Amino acid sequence: MPAKPAPIKKSPAKKAAPKKEEKPAAPAEPTPAPAPAPAPEPEPEPEPAPAPAPAEAAPAPAAEPAPEAGGDAAPAPAEEQKPAAEPAAPPPPPPEPEKPKEEPTSEPVNLTLEDVNDTTLTVKWRPPENIGASGLDGYTVEYCRDGTQDWVVANQELIISNRYAIKNLTTGDKLHVRVKAVNPGGPSAPASLEQPVVVREIVDRPRIRLPRSLRTVFVKKVGDTVNLVIPFQGKPKPQVSWTKDGQPLDLKAVGVRNSDRDTILFIRKSERKDSGKYEVTVKVDSLEDKATITIQIVDLPGPPSSIKLVDVWGFNTALEWTPPKDDGNAEITGYTVQKADKKTGEWFTVLEHYHRLNCTVSDLIMGNSYSFRVFTENRCGLSENAAVTKDLAYIQKTGIQYKPPEYKDRDYSEPPSFTQPLNDRAATMGYTTKLLCAVRGNPQPKILWMKNQMVIGEDPKFRQITSQGLCTLEIRKPCTFDGGVYSCKAINPHGEAVVNCKLDVKAVQVPTDK
Repeated sequence: MPAKPAPIKKSPAKKAAPKKEEKPAAPAEPTPAPAPAPAPEPEPEPEPAPAPAPAEAAPAPAAEPAPEAGGDAAPAPAEEQKPAAEPAAPPPPPPEPEKPKEEPTSEPVNLTLEDVNDTTLTVKWRPPENIGASGLDGYTVEYCRDGTQDWVVANQELIISNRYAIKNLTTGDKLHVRVKAVNPGGPSAPASLEQPVVVREIVDRPRIRLPRSLRTVFVKKVGDTVNLVIPFQGKPKPQVSWTKDGQPLDLKAVGVRNSDRDTILFIRKSERKDSGKYEVTVKVDSLEDKATITIQIVDLPGPPSSIKLVDVWGFNTALEWTPPKDDGNAEITGYTVQKADKKTGEWFTVLEHYHRLNCTVSDLIMGNSYSFRVFTENRCGLSENAAVTKDLAYIQKTGIQYKPPEYKDRDYSEPPSFTQPLNDRAATMGYTTKLLCAVRGNPQPKILWMKNQMVIGEDPKFRQITSQGLCTLEIRKPCTFDGGVYSCKAINPHGEAVVNCKLDVKAVQVPTDK
């Protein structure tokens, strides 16, 4: 019986050995594990002695040795790896993500020649269209002679500006120029000038570009600052000179500063003597250009030379004055006339911006005395002083008599005329009837009634009524004898008028029995 378990022990040991060798070979980090593996092998050998019980069951499951061996092998490397894991207590850092590959920018754009002279060449350009996430570190400028490929870097360090001047060149050389943009991805494709450039001074005809505001008279007030910037162009650098009224400038009163592109005339505190015609000349060799600038320094004018009170009548006063001796170096634009009452002494403006040298002041108060003064006006304002009348204008009091207006009476007289004539009528015997007409006239006319050309007097059978030009003749209970021609006659001093009518009186017919 003890002879059987021996081979069983050996077989798992042999199987476990190769697994121990394979296990440490797989991971890259615990490489020292295979070295201590043979040392602990003698320790597990005495332990399987009490394992005869499982030995009987071992032959029955023939397919299970592999998992058992695996089970036995698994703890062995775990125990063996413990001493190796102790020094690496902290977990290994996670692997860093791979950075995106940096790419260079696109080439600079719009590379152009800005300036060139005997020893210097200046170029300018625009930034690349595609810069990328890495940004832009700067530019390098290179040049080489025409017909060679020996490119020389002009700037030792990267430049950020979009303009660079290549200096210390040899006059007459024909150069090619290119610019590269540089970032962490490296230099970009170069941007080159289309044509080679000859290093030499370009003679440009001098020309003054006079601003529009200086093409007319330049006006400033006394005490103002004058600062004129006159741009010009020309190559090589032009020589600039100034004159005033044909004479050199007094540099103590006027300052001049010149640059490659403009000249500045500066007067800190202008005075009237600074007025005049200033001429600037720009000269290159035998070529030159000139421009004339007229500067006018103006001041407040003086008062009128004299003033005179010409006449006083009613409530009016006439004044005359003469122009001032000093116009302030500017055109006189008008005069201001003021008056003051002797009682109050307060001045009130009567006329403003008045252009004539005489005027009439009206609406003065009777019994008061007035004095007048006149100021001169130009584009700077009113004169500080005024010309005042020596004499006072006294408005005399006059007696007041009321004369009522005379009106002529209108003549309303007119001869009589009938506005409504008499109408023929037919009346019934025994029934009262009336004859009516209307008359007008001035003075009021006298009314006469007539029957058959006979005046009807105070006959009680007839009743005559006249009211407001309405004439009425009432015939009481007429009979057949009252019929005939009736007339109404109106008489006044200016004439008379008559109207007629016919009255027919009919008898009442009584029916008879048959």
